[in-house]
Amino acid sequence: MREEVITTDIIADPRSRYGDSRASTRHFITQRLSGAINVAFLGLLLFLVVRLAGQDRPDMVGVIGNAWIGLPLAVLIGVAAIHMRNGMRDVLEDYVAGRMYRLLMLLNTLFCLIVAAAGIGAVLKLVFWG
Repeated sequence: MREEVITTDIIADPRSRYGDSRASTRHFITQRLSGAINVAFLGLLLFLVVRLAGQDRPDMVGVIGNAWIGLPLAVLIGVAAIHMRNGMRDVLEDYVAGRMYRLLMLLNTLFCLIVAAAGIGAVLKLVFWG
């Protein structure tokens, strides 16, 4: 078997442009910022899991229905959905190309929107209407 020799003409010119730099920077910052917000909200999520372990539905509604708990939980669901979409986008960019990429990105976006809308809607219903 013959090994391919890598020469300087095979290596990409570092001055060349690869894609949209603004969109890539925005994606990078969004992914890091949403990850940091998720870490910051981890305490709230751990509090809820420990507090609601073994509780029945009225107790859960009482805790999540509190605006000081429910509203940050709704924000956490939204930020987690954004982070989920961006993470899945990275995977799709690495392993899928062409028309299939566009279809899967559309499905990824729709799935994340549905998850976020259902989760935020459920929490806000508990906060505002019990």
